[in-house]
Amino acid sequence: MKIHNIQFKLNGEKVALAVEPSDVLLDVLRGKLGIKSPKVGCDRGDCGTCTILMDGRAVRSCLALAVEADGAEIVTLEGANTRKWTQKLQKKFHEKNAFQCGFCAPGVILSATELLEKNSKPTAHDIKEAIAGNLCRCTGYEPIVAAIEETVKGK
Repeated sequence: MKIHNIQFKLNGEKVALAVEPSDVLLDVLRGKLGIKSPKVGCDRGDCGTCTILMDGRAVRSCLALAVEADGAEIVTLEGANTRKWTQKLQKKFHEKNAFQCGFCAPGVILSATELLEKNSKPTAHDIKEAIAGNLCRCTGYEPIVAAIEETVKGK
């Protein structure tokens, strides 16, 4: 297989590495770069545990090839604290006990971060739409939605 040299910004740092055309971005982030917040869940894009921000958009990294990241800006939860909403979201999620096991937490927080960066006054419907691709088997979603709502209200 032909090796591709790619470069992208990962959590504010420039990264350059060689990948094969079939390398999945999730595997590269976790295996080659040591980033652990995007989790390996379903490997089909159904669960959202591998969600990252690519050029500001929530992306399922298990569905993206590493070569697609060439020239992009990638943000994982490890680097998201510089974003306007992420720390506020994390604080409210903690206060509202929005996560039990925490497996889905990075993906949900990044999906909520994307939403709030685009829409700082979302409705409950907007919030539910934004996190619809993130499965949580523990909470039933009510505390997650409440935490996002309270983040926006600044309570």
